[in-house]
Amino acid sequence: MNTTPFFQDKNPGQITQLLHNFESAHKEDLEAILQVLVKITCRTPEQIKPYLDAMLEHLVEPPKKRPFYETATPEERARAFREWADSHERNTPLLSDYAVSRESMYDDERL
Repeated sequence: MNTTPFFQDKNPGQITQLLHNFESAHKEDLEAILQVLVKITCRTPEQIKPYLDAMLEHLVEPPKKRPFYETATPEERARAFREWADSHERNTPLLSDYAVSRESMYDDERL
C-alpha cells in the first residue's frame, strides 16, 4: 500500500487551492461532521469551525522532512561526523591531566 500523501509535492498555494476544492466537493460531509462535533461538544459551529479547518489543513500539508539521523546510512553518518570533526580548530590547547581527572570533577564534594 502506498502511504505517500497526495499533497506531498505541492507548494502552499497549491495546497490552499486543493483544500478549497476538497471543501467544495465535500461540503455536505463537512457540514455533517461539523454538526456532529457541535452535538457532542456542546459548542457552537463558530467555535468548532476554526479547529475543523486547522485539522483539514494539517491533514493535507506535506509531511515534515525527516531528520538526517533517521534517513542516513551508516556511511553517510560517518562522513557527516568526520566533516563536523574536521570543521573544528585543530590548534585548541589540550586540557591538563588534572582537568580531566576524577579528582577535579569531585573537588567541591570534599568541602
